[in-house]
Amino acid sequence: MNTRWTTSSRINGKKLGYIPIGYKLMLTFTIFILLLVFVNFYISHSMYDDTMRKQSRVNIQGTLNQIRDNVAYKVDDIVQTSATLYDDPAFIQSVLRNLSGADNHIRMNNVILPKLESAAKAVGLNLRLSVYFHNQTVYERYRDWDNANNQDFNEQSWDMYHMTRISNEFWYFTLPEEKYNSTMTWRRVEEDERDGRISLIRRIVDMNNPLDIQEVGIMRFSVRLSQLFDSVDYTKLGDGSVLSVLDPFGNVVFTSGSMVEDPDHTSDKVNPHAVIAPNDKRNYLVIEEDLPQKNWKIVAQVPLNIIEQEAKRVRTVLIVICIICIVLFTYTGYVISRSFSKRIQKLVGVLNAFREGDLHKRIAYRGKGEFPQIANALNAMGEDIEALINKVYLTQLQKKEAELEMLQSQINPHFLYNTLSSINQLAKFGETEKLQNMVVQLAQFYRLTLNSGRILIPIALEIEQANAYLDIQKVKYGQRMEVNFDVDTSIWPYETIKLILQPFIENVLKHAWSGDRIHIRIVVKKEGDTILYRIIDDGLGMKQGRIEEIFDPRDNNHTGCGIRNIDQRVKLHYGSEYGVSIFSKVGIGTSVQIRIPARARNANPDKRGG
Repeated sequence: MNTRWTTSSRINGKKLGYIPIGYKLMLTFTIFILLLVFVNFYISHSMYDDTMRKQSRVNIQGTLNQIRDNVAYKVDDIVQTSATLYDDPAFIQSVLRNLSGADNHIRMNNVILPKLESAAKAVGLNLRLSVYFHNQTVYERYRDWDNANNQDFNEQSWDMYHMTRISNEFWYFTLPEEKYNSTMTWRRVEEDERDGRISLIRRIVDMNNPLDIQEVGIMRFSVRLSQLFDSVDYTKLGDGSVLSVLDPFGNVVFTSGSMVEDPDHTSDKVNPHAVIAPNDKRNYLVIEEDLPQKNWKIVAQVPLNIIEQEAKRVRTVLIVICIICIVLFTYTGYVISRSFSKRIQKLVGVLNAFREGDLHKRIAYRGKGEFPQIANALNAMGEDIEALINKVYLTQLQKKEAELEMLQSQINPHFLYNTLSSINQLAKFGETEKLQNMVVQLAQFYRLTLNSGRILIPIALEIEQANAYLDIQKVKYGQRMEVNFDVDTSIWPYETIKLILQPFIENVLKHAWSGDRIHIRIVVKKEGDTILYRIIDDGLGMKQGRIEEIFDPRDNNHTGCGIRNIDQRVKLHYGSEYGVSIFSKVGIGTSVQIRIPARARNANPDKRGG
């Protein structure tokens, strides 16, 4: 008692030779928080630019899809309108007939002219429908598009010509071979280049004889580029952006927006040469999207300085958040460490009293947390130790030593030490939820490991024991460890020697790390009359010589004694045809295979049965 109070007075007088646990907790917690905040800031800041690019690309891609759909809708309208002439047998047969006089007049007024007028006005666009017929009896009727008053004609119109007007034109005799209902092309022909238009060109054919398709004429639907591509608007992407429509040869058909030479967009004219190459990503984010036309595409170019401005704003926000987190977490760490320090000092006082022989010392905490449980356990331990000393210490000592020796042979002292060390670290950092979870998993692991002394257990319990071990390790390694179970449901009725999975998993975690993460796959399945376990990792791997050393019984350096022990246990229990085999390659990983016979569980297990 006197010694204990002398020690306490030294603590109050600050004449100690060590740092009190409260200051250790505070210092550790502060360092941990600072590292966490700085690492989080560094990673967030480093990854933000790439994330912004990806997000910007997704948003721009969505906008381009909407623009493409809008253009496709208008293109489809024009194509469908052309189909009303292409698929009208009455119209085609009427055009084929050679008529004159009154008959020709009736044909023109009752069939051809109404049909062309209907096609020209079927779409709500400024269409110019030009039709060229081989039949010379169909008279021509057209506007003079060279007239300045007609160049920007703002209504739907239609014209009829004879094929002789275009028979020598390059665009006519380079039309692709006719395929029913699919041959059509978009080109800028005739007055299109001058008037800022583009044309859908399609044949009119007689399909009465599919083996001999006869060309009746050519129809050309000319539409303004500004109407066809009115949805191609750079303002949808932001100032400084450029949207361009390119033909199959890379020529600019339509452009919206301007490059940085004209940042204020004071000029109404678009410089087609301002389009940058698609692979120039130093100053622009470039995204392409195919258009419905043959091999046409829309190219979006968004200046990266927009993303950089957003990155600066987010960086400022991150710095403010980090400062706030440091202040809040430091204060929280101070409060938590002070609380834990007081409680631990009380526990240390009781333990010192027990060490000095004062078994009457007691401690009490309110609540249902870990500290009240530890306090109750210490109080009960003091009572039990005192009773044991007074009643059965001498008579039971030999028996207890024998039992402890037996239990010691069934557990892994290194694993227990490491787990308790992890529990101590969690207590220091105040992570009580993880601490409680690890304690529960540790109890579950040893309950399954000891298993009332049984040698044979159901395979389900072996998998559960391995999973309990992994749950403990997940608290320590967190996201750095990824484990997948691939278990065949047909193995549940069978039994196995216990504790053959966990040592291999522990071996992976101790020796196979090759980076910040490790992936483990555990396979349990039935193959014929055998049960096959596989533990696969993507770690460092081993050379063949190392594998041979593990299975060499003459090895005196205890290399792989745990693996060799499991192999010998399996062979002794089931026979030499079963056991452990290892396949590994340096830098790739390791696959451990354990093969045992498929034996059903005993319906009436004894102490040594499953």
